[in-house]
Formats: sequence, structure tokens, C-alpha cells
Amino acid sequence: TERSFQKQDGVFLNAKGVTKKNARWYKDVGLGFKTPHTAINGTYIDKKCPFTGNVSIRGRILTGVVHSNKMTNTIIIRREYLHYIPKYQRYEKRHKNIAAHLSPAFVGVKIGDTVTVGQCRPLSKTVRFNVLKHQKKQQKGSKQFQLF
Repeated sequence: TERSFQKQDGVFLNAKGVTKKNARWYKDVGLGFKTPHTAINGTYIDKKCPFTGNVSIRGRILTGVVHSNKMTNTIIIRREYLHYIPKYQRYEKRHKNIAAHLSPAFVGVKIGDTVTVGQCRPLSKTVRFNVLKHQKKQQKGSKQFQLF
């Protein structure tokens, strides 16, 4: 989709011993998160990817449900929580929406899926988190064929 030639910063493509197979650079983000096989074997170039780009994960690790995936390489995560009201001795529901960068390593992320995000440097005006793990939505009971 990009018009210019895409390459990774840490890879010199014109070296004599470099072939197309071993010319991919990737890293382990740490914190117990595994690098996806699509990041290791893929051909995409994404400088904001935590596995193949120049982004380090530090700070908070959060989990939420995908609320919107309409943007390119960005998703909105909804985190719901309960807030205690002392006067009435009851809880009320509240939520926060978080914009997170979705690397091309994660394919098939849909609304309702659970994702784990890690804090990184500001990637844009609103994006400060990066997707690290994706879990598909669990089907319950008789609603197994929800797509059809």
C-alpha cells in the first residue's frame, strides 16, 4: 500500500552474505510475551510494531475488549470497571476507551476479541499502547455459528 520502497532500519540488504530468507529482523519484547510466527516469517514492514519495529514496551500492561477496528493498524479497546459510591454503598459501571496500535502480525482481530496491550512511547496524537497478545472471543452454548 506504500509507494516508496519499504525496508527495516536494522537490515542492510546489499551485503554479500544476506539472502531474502535471513534478512528479517525481529526481537522479543520480554515480559513473557511470545513473538508471533507472522512477525518472524512475515514480509510486512511496520516501524511501530513492538516485534519488528523501533518501539519498546514499558509501563503498564492492560487487558481489554476490542470495541472498534475501523482504523488502519489501530483499534479501540474498551475497559469496563466498577466505581464505588460511598453515599449509596453501591457500585456503578464505568468504562475507558484506549486507542492501541495493531501490528500486521495479528491477523483476524475482530470486535469482541480480548487483547493485551503494553504501554510505549506516543505513536500518534492518541495512541500510546501496542497490542502484544490476541485471544479470540469465546463462544458459549448454542451460539456457535454466530457469523452465519
